[in-house]
Amino acid sequence: MTDTRGPQPAAGADTGEDKPAQPYHPPQAYTAPSGPGTPRGGTGGGAQRKPRPGVRTAPRTRKARLRVAKADPWSVMKVSFLLSIALGICTIVAAVVLWMVMDAMGVFSTVGGTISEATGSNEGNGFDLQSFLSLPRVLIFTSVIAVIDVVLATALATLGAFIYNLSAGFVGGVELTLAEDE
Repeated sequence: MTDTRGPQPAAGADTGEDKPAQPYHPPQAYTAPSGPGTPRGGTGGGAQRKPRPGVRTAPRTRKARLRVAKADPWSVMKVSFLLSIALGICTIVAAVVLWMVMDAMGVFSTVGGTISEATGSNEGNGFDLQSFLSLPRVLIFTSVIAVIDVVLATALATLGAFIYNLSAGFVGGVELTLAEDE
């Protein structure tokens, strides 16, 4: 009998026919063979080694050495401005609270009376500490100090960033070692 189909492709050659798509299987991790003849008594199946009971394992720490080579003066100025604003607000609030506590304790009237006795002016034309250290005057004085503090702290921090950048250019900057516990 004669084959009438013509020449046949070699075994395993691509015939150009559409084949059903095979599902994709990602590569599997290598698992060591198990059994009595394997080195170190491998368990196979990708099992992880567990610590023995009673043995304490130390946590691993990753360390990185970093160098601060440059501080951006603009960002230093913005951050120092915001921090000095917060410090100014805290200063004003602390001054008001301190004034109220001292006024409630009667410190101003007691010190004012002591000053009047010391100067010998009992007629009322002497120094009146309570009117001199009134809350509005204390608030104005504290606010002026806070504004000066905001301006000076912002300027000094920005100047410090410029000086740091100059010195870091000569010596390379500050090296930091950062650690991350796992």
